[in-house]
Amino acid sequence: MSRSNHILVVDDDREIRSLVARFLEQHKFRVTAVADGRSMLQALGASRIDLIVLDLMLPGEDGLTLCRRVRAKASTPIIILTAIGGETDRIIGLELGADDYLAKPFNPRELLARIRAVLRRSAALPAGGRQRGTRYQFDGWRFDVTRRELTSPDDLVVHLSAAEFELLTAFVERPQMVLTRDQLLDLTQGRSSAPFDRSVDVLVSRLRRKIERDSQQPVMIKTVRNGGYVFTPKVEAEGAVLPPALPEDETE
Repeated sequence: MSRSNHILVVDDDREIRSLVARFLEQHKFRVTAVADGRSMLQALGASRIDLIVLDLMLPGEDGLTLCRRVRAKASTPIIILTAIGGETDRIIGLELGADDYLAKPFNPRELLARIRAVLRRSAALPAGGRQRGTRYQFDGWRFDVTRRELTSPDDLVVHLSAAEFELLTAFVERPQMVLTRDQLLDLTQGRSSAPFDRSVDVLVSRLRRKIERDSQQPVMIKTVRNGGYVFTPKVEAEGAVLPPALPEDETE
């Protein structure tokens, strides 16, 4: 990674903050390390930040509140740090728009791997040599992969986090194809799922709220029996080879 990648580390534990900052600097990142939400917001206003490593347990505004504030205005990638057993906070963090999570205590190399993976997703690099279209249309929506822009049928631009962007890309490249949770996790996060990993379900829920007319009765992203999802609209794409349709009776 280039030094142009600027990482903002937000953690009130001085030892962890210093350790992470030194480790990332050794791996050629620019790093700003702060202890609380106020300093975090000041850093975001003063510099171009490429990714935020955000601890949930902070003095003043907690990490979940800060995650919500950032996501309301920007799609800057966020990796949340959670305490062991913090399953609820982890899920809420993903619901609010975080791109990945890591439980404390953690190995700095694991954090480095997560940062690199999220940055790759955020840059929308082609994966695995697949032929990708640059622009897609489905059900009145327009999705420009190169510009990372999703436009609604009403011509409103809908902001997507890096993880939401990768999920929608996975769907539009494979319409009418059943994708298991493990496949989606690999496509969007580049890692195998842990037992009971709900991050894909959380991402699907977030994306449904943005593109479905009624997210409680989705018609575009449908749940498939025995664990998976299928993107049902007809997709028009430039420069992409799309897979065959899925028989209608396999969805619900």
